[in-house]
Amino acid sequence: MDSKAGVRADYYKSLKRNIFIAVVIVSFIPLLIFGGIIRYVFQTSYTDRVRAHLATMVKKHALEIDTFLTERQANIVSLACAYTYEQYADNTFLKEVLGRIQNAYGAVITDLGIINENGEQISYAGPFQLEDANYSDSEWFRHAISSDIYTSDVFMGLRGQPHFIVAVRSYENGKPWLFRATIDFRAFNDLVQSIHMGETGFAFIINRDGEMQTDFSPRMEADVNRYSKIFTQTITDSPALLSDEPLFDSFESGTEKEIIYVAGLLKKGEWALIFQQDHRDAYSNLYQARRVALLTLVLGGISIILMAFWVSRHTAIRIAEADKEKEIMNRQVIQSGHLASIGMLAAGIAHEINNPVAIMVEEAGWIEDLMEDEEFQESENLAEFTRALGQIRKQGLRCRDITHKLLSFARRSDQRIQFFNINDLIREIAELIAQHARYNNVTITLKLNENLPHIEASQTEVEQVLFNLINNAIDAIDKKGGHIRIRTWQDGGMIRFDIQDTGSGIPGSDLEHIFDPFFTTKPVGVGTGLGLSICYGIVKKMDGDIIVESTVGKGSRFEIRLPVPEAEMEPEQDWGVNIY
Repeated sequence: MDSKAGVRADYYKSLKRNIFIAVVIVSFIPLLIFGGIIRYVFQTSYTDRVRAHLATMVKKHALEIDTFLTERQANIVSLACAYTYEQYADNTFLKEVLGRIQNAYGAVITDLGIINENGEQISYAGPFQLEDANYSDSEWFRHAISSDIYTSDVFMGLRGQPHFIVAVRSYENGKPWLFRATIDFRAFNDLVQSIHMGETGFAFIINRDGEMQTDFSPRMEADVNRYSKIFTQTITDSPALLSDEPLFDSFESGTEKEIIYVAGLLKKGEWALIFQQDHRDAYSNLYQARRVALLTLVLGGISIILMAFWVSRHTAIRIAEADKEKEIMNRQVIQSGHLASIGMLAAGIAHEINNPVAIMVEEAGWIEDLMEDEEFQESENLAEFTRALGQIRKQGLRCRDITHKLLSFARRSDQRIQFFNINDLIREIAELIAQHARYNNVTITLKLNENLPHIEASQTEVEQVLFNLINNAIDAIDKKGGHIRIRTWQDGGMIRFDIQDTGSGIPGSDLEHIFDPFFTTKPVGVGTGLGLSICYGIVKKMDGDIIVESTVGKGSRFEIRLPVPEAEMEPEQDWGVNIY
C-alpha cells in the first residue's frame, strides 16, 4: 500500500513539474520572441533617428559657421574696396572706419590693419599696441600676400591671444598691400560651443593639421589627436565623403567609454566641425527603454513562473482529486454491484424462508387444534405445550413479517412519484434497522404525528435519505450506547421530520462542508463522503430543504422539510410514540 502511494506521489510530482515546465516554455518563448523583435525594431529606429538628428544638427551648424565666415569675408572685401590705400594709411581714418563697422556689426571685428608688401603695418586701429608690427616672418602673411582673400587658422600671434584674421589683397602703384581684419575669437568660439546636447555633447573645430580652432580642455587632448588622424585620413582617402554628408562613427575613449562623433567640413575643407557625445548619453532614452523592458521582462517572468507554479500545482491537485473521485466512484460501483447482488440474494433467501415459515405457522396452528382433544386436556404439560406452540406461532408470524418487508424493500427500486405516508415508511425502516441498532446498543424512539397528510415523492429516494441519516446517527454513537429520536410533524404546507442522536457531534468547521461530495468525518476506508451529498440532492430535487444542528459531545440533529401536495391547515398534533 505504501509503495503504491509512493508511486502515485512521484507521478503527481512529475506531472506538476512537467506542467510547470510546459507553461513556462510556452509562455516565455512568445514573450522572448516578441520582446526581441520589438527591441530590434525600436533600437534600429531610434538609432537611425539619433544619427539623422545629429547629422542634421552638425550640417546645420556647419552651414551657420560657414555663413558667418563668408559674411565676414564679404564685409572685409567691401571695406577693402571702399577706400584707397592713402585713406587707409591714415590711422585716424582707419579708426573711424573700425568704429562704423563695430557700430553696424558689433564687436565681431576687433581691429583693422594696413600692411605693405614687406609685412610692415602702415596703420592700425584697435585695442592692441600693434602700430609698428612687422609680419614678414608670419606664416599667415606669406599665405595672404599670395592670395586675393585669405582666412587664417586660429593662432596666438603678437597679441598673445587666440584669434584669426581675414586679409584682402589690393594693389597700389603695382605693389600689393593687405587690408587685414581680426575676427573676435570669443564670438566665434561661442558660436561653435552653442552646439550642445545632453550632458556630454559638445562641438569644436580642428584644421587639417589637427590643431584646435576653438577652446578645449586638457582632457580632450587624446581625442583631438584621434580626430586629427580621422580627419586627415578621411580628407585624403575620401574627400567627397564629408562634403556630401557628415561622417558618423564611434570609438572607445581612454576612460573606457564609447564616444560617438559627427564631423562636417568648413572653410572649403580646411576645417572640420566635430560634435562628440558619450554613447550612453546620446542613446539615454534607448538605455532607459531597455531598462524598462528588462524590468518588465523580469516582472513578467516572475509572474509567469508564479502562474506556472499555481497552474501546475492546481492542475495536479485537480487531477489527483479527479483520480481519487474516480477511484471512489469505482469502489461505489463495485459496492453497488455487491449490494445489488446481496439484495437479490436476500430476496431469494427471504422467498425460500417464507415457504417453510408459512408451513411452520400452519403446523403450529394444527397442533393447537389437536391439543383441544380430550386426551391432551388431561396432560400435565398441557400448559407448557400451549405456551410453546403459542411462541412458535408468534415467532413464525414475526419471521413471515420480516421476510415480507425484506422482499418489499428489495423489490422497491423504481423512482416513480407516488403518494405515501411518511410515518409508515419510517416505521418500516425502523423495524428493518432495529437489529443493527440493538447490536450497537442504540435505542430508537419514534414520535410521529398520526394526522400527517400523504406526500407526493419517490418512496425509494425518501427511503434512501432515511437509511443514510439513521445509519449515520448509529455510527456517530460510540459502543457505550445512546439514543436516536425520530419525529414527524406538519408546519403549514411543509411536512417536517428530524433524526436526533446523542452521538459525538460535528465540529463547527466541518458543518459548512457536511453536504459536499466526498467529504466525510469518518475514518479512512469507512465512509465515502457521498451519503449526505446524495441526501441533499434528493431533498432539493423534491423542492424541500435539509438543515443540520450539531454540538460536539452532545449530538446532532438533521431536519428534512418536504412540501405537501396541497396547502392544508395544520392538523391537531397526535403523537404516537414507539421505541425500538
